[in-house]
Amino acid sequence: MDFEAMREYLPLFWDALGLTVRIGWQGVLFAFLLGALGAVILHLRLPVLRQITAAYIELFRNTPLLVQLFFLYFALPKIGIRMRPAVCGVLGLGLLGGAYMAETIRSGLESIAPIQSESAESLGMTRLQAFRYVILPQAVSRSVPGLIANVIFLLKETSVFSTISLMDLMFTAKDLIGMYAKTMECLTMLVVFYLIMLLPVSVLGSFVERRLRHAEFGP
Repeated sequence: MDFEAMREYLPLFWDALGLTVRIGWQGVLFAFLLGALGAVILHLRLPVLRQITAAYIELFRNTPLLVQLFFLYFALPKIGIRMRPAVCGVLGLGLLGGAYMAETIRSGLESIAPIQSESAESLGMTRLQAFRYVILPQAVSRSVPGLIANVIFLLKETSVFSTISLMDLMFTAKDLIGMYAKTMECLTMLVVFYLIMLLPVSVLGSFVERRLRHAEFGP
């Protein structure tokens, strides 16, 4: 193991980590917003929009992110739609994640007994107020484990960004291996930097999940 080479590569991996984290979390935020909207549409059974949302979920859950990125980055320019690699990465990750998060949040919404909404309305709340103040907070709380799993899944999926010329962690590792043939060193650093990115999310997610479970069910 060439530790001197690893020390020289360290700044490159830190830069790649910054890019990966920035684009990854932007994609996660977009995915959450898209998923929440899709879940509400499915839960309220809004005509037409429900069918469109269901078709979107099936399309993006059943195609790989790599194929989706290729379509966005290489196919759309053929019809005049061009995006920078970073925008393409955020959009692709957000669209994929939105499909998964919509199903996760929808499951949380449907786990709430209808009697809660009926009780809130009987106390004078409108249907929208009952949904916003009674149903939605409980649904989000129950969806937290699934949402955290989705976040970790999406951050790991950033490893395919290198295919659209984004200098992420995977791109950096492959580039250095190609130039200097330091395979063991580069792959070791790749594993370490993915752990740096993902372990805090996993630990924080477990902590939040325990706190929410404690708040909901008591000691």
